[in-house]
Amino acid sequence: MTTSLTDAADLRGFGYQPELRRSIGSYASFAAGFSFVSILTTVFQLFGFGFSFGGPAFFWTWPLVFFGQFMVALTFAELAARYPLSGCIYQWSRRLSNATVGWFAGWIMIIAQIVTVAAAAIALQVVLPQIWSGFQPVGGDPALTSTSGATNAVLLGSILIVLTTLVNVIGVRLMAIINSTGVTLEIIGVVAVVVLLLFNVERGPGVVFDTGGMGSGASYVGPFLVSALMAAYVVVGFDSAGELSEETRDPRHTAPRTILRALAASGIGGGLMLLVALMAAPSLTDGRLATEGLPYVLTSRLGETGGKILLVDVAIAVAVCTLAIQTAGSRMVFSMARDGVLPFSAALSKVNPRTGTPALPAIVVGAGAAGVLLVNIGQAALFTALTSVCIVLLYLAYALVTVPLLIRRIKGRPSGAEAATTERGGKLFSLGKAGIVVNVVAVLYGLGMILNLGWPRPEVYDPAGAHWYLHYFSLLFVGGALVAGGLAYLRYRTRALSLHLPAFPAAVPAVVTEGEPA
Repeated sequence: MTTSLTDAADLRGFGYQPELRRSIGSYASFAAGFSFVSILTTVFQLFGFGFSFGGPAFFWTWPLVFFGQFMVALTFAELAARYPLSGCIYQWSRRLSNATVGWFAGWIMIIAQIVTVAAAAIALQVVLPQIWSGFQPVGGDPALTSTSGATNAVLLGSILIVLTTLVNVIGVRLMAIINSTGVTLEIIGVVAVVVLLLFNVERGPGVVFDTGGMGSGASYVGPFLVSALMAAYVVVGFDSAGELSEETRDPRHTAPRTILRALAASGIGGGLMLLVALMAAPSLTDGRLATEGLPYVLTSRLGETGGKILLVDVAIAVAVCTLAIQTAGSRMVFSMARDGVLPFSAALSKVNPRTGTPALPAIVVGAGAAGVLLVNIGQAALFTALTSVCIVLLYLAYALVTVPLLIRRIKGRPSGAEAATTERGGKLFSLGKAGIVVNVVAVLYGLGMILNLGWPRPEVYDPAGAHWYLHYFSLLFVGGALVAGGLAYLRYRTRALSLHLPAFPAAVPAVVTEGEPA
């Protein structure tokens, strides 16, 4: 028996021919999810946001969001074991609900992933100019909100997107090697940050009960909910291991484990980074922690040299984060195009026979992200609003999976999440009787966070009072995305409804022996 032949037979049970190259092992699958979350990138980029709204006590938003997302991840792990398919959010949703719901889940996810690639790439501006002034060739002010900083951010981000696009076009094996190496360095960096800052603490762990003058009791609920957006922005993308299922060896067993491990590692590492940063910050009241965030803590406590070495690691994390998000986005485009439900599906569904990679989807996602970056030139507030709203879209896409799954559980209809075994050996991941409880919590958390993320707060979407429409940008953008999706869906509705894809194979494929036809 060979694993690749068994996996190929498994995929045919879903009605698809194996085209993508299976070269991703367990660690590379873990790295795909971990690098999408990328706590070094996102915590460094967004620490100041959370602190500025909630003070040190915003720390408690992290375990709250982590718990909610872990409930979502548990349901995803069940589905990853039953539906090992690329473009997993689209594939899971359409099989749990119907073609229409599934199509919108995929459409929303594509838009969110394109914008998220841009948001990750622009983080280079937060890091590189602090390492060396030569990384700021445009003007002298590196701040993202300044004209020169915004323009330079677009330059750096565009260069990074070109490089990640080339890697994705060359092939998944190179992507996996770079991603795994980068994640290893990121994990080392997270450990180094935690350990080194522990030796430079200014105050005890009790700092996490300090609201920083933002209120107390019921009056602190509002600031706390706003500060929770920081953690909500960070703890997403752990489903990437599922996105790469068709390129993963033994995905029914590998993907569920790596989805949960990636989220667990991110949750623990990110929580420790937040705690030690608050304990080691030179001051909680001088305003620098809110405006400069973790880079300020590192350079002030570890010196310029030590701080810059760690910032180099952060820059690597930004690069692999951008790479991972673009890879996941390209697989979503490929999966929908393969079903013929996107514009130019014939071209977007082609796989290079030499590399086993869908090259055009990677180029489309990269070009779309570069286009989004251009908004930042002279419109930094609009870009910030865009990147905030893309997280609303991610949570909405997740809900289009967890809600249909819960409905099927309640109705007692087969969802694929029932206990099962494979003839390859071993039971598939299952929540068993706890499934409905976990699913209910996942749905309630997701819907609550969508409401929190999308609430029209001027302090989040238009802090400078630049444009009236930014105040309601989340509602306008999500509404516009759904309207545009509706128009596109009308074009491909007949094709989408004609797909009679099996929810899951009648039986997991029998063992295929060496030499049998694939």
